[in-house]
Amino acid sequence: MTAHKIALIPGDGIGVDVTDAAMQVLDAAAARFGFTLEPTRFDWSCETYLATGRMMPEDGIEQLRPFDAIYLGAVGWPATVPDAVSLHGLLLPIRKAFDQYANIRPHRLLPGVEGPLRAKGFDILCIRENTEGEYSGAGGRVHQGRDNEVATETAIFTRKGVERIIRFGFEQARARRGHLTSVTKSNAQKYSMVFWDEVTQQVAAEYPDVTVSPMHIDAMAAKMVMAPQDLDVIVASNLFGDILTDLGAAIQGGLGFAASANICPDRSGPSMFEPVHGSAPDIAGKNIANPIAAIWSGAMMLEHLGEKPAADAVLAAIESATARGIGIRPGLHGTDAITAAVLAALEEHA
Repeated sequence: MTAHKIALIPGDGIGVDVTDAAMQVLDAAAARFGFTLEPTRFDWSCETYLATGRMMPEDGIEQLRPFDAIYLGAVGWPATVPDAVSLHGLLLPIRKAFDQYANIRPHRLLPGVEGPLRAKGFDILCIRENTEGEYSGAGGRVHQGRDNEVATETAIFTRKGVERIIRFGFEQARARRGHLTSVTKSNAQKYSMVFWDEVTQQVAAEYPDVTVSPMHIDAMAAKMVMAPQDLDVIVASNLFGDILTDLGAAIQGGLGFAASANICPDRSGPSMFEPVHGSAPDIAGKNIANPIAAIWSGAMMLEHLGEKPAADAVLAAIESATARGIGIRPGLHGTDAITAAVLAALEEHA
């Protein structure tokens, strides 16, 4: 029997609630399809930072390296630790250390879920560059506290980084409906985004079967609201992808349905799977949080591990639960009730 080693990082707030719920579903799927998940729990969080001055131990990356995948809940507790500290202390180091350069986020309406738009039949896959660009961490501040203070934040785009995320986007489009939209702001950003457009056109020559459309970020934001059904695969830089995927979460009914994967495509290190939502400290431990995004992220993890039948069954169970009206609106059902409904649907389809 195949055993997959999982590094489980519940994190902060509702991250603990939703990963506990999701692991019940993933373990049930593993038992049904004849494999096992072997989680090792790492209690790295803002509490860790307050106690030690670090979000994770100095050798945290090396502790994670042997695992087949990393499964994370949510990180952040802004009342006690600034978000910039928690982000740069845990999430970004993991993404960069394991070269998880492709962030994948699916956006579509689950059965029974009402989004804010009239459009219903959209199915978008957003690919976000995950390791460089606007979140490279290059920059600085001088003359702090004075009236001539200066802050700089340098976006770094390398040919290797841009080319590989564009090629990853083309591969995803080829496997779907054959259309890729590359998002930039090259009319205003005349160096980095013009460079991105040039690389896109160069890579496009290798994919004559895929239609590629360049689009500016502001036009894309409008497109996702006005005509999301016309979109297939979107590829964007770190910042633009971050913004667009939260918009995607909104049009699919909210962050409670937004799953994501941080992929290391060459599998030289573990990939990381996490719901898009934050830690929501105000509802943590109250049996309120919707675990669907975490369960969906877990299904993406199973597929990455080569357990596609199990992944498909988990996603079908989610869809069966929402089709019955379970978990389709915030506050309608609690964490336990949604989890139980997904588990029951998984059992029904066994």
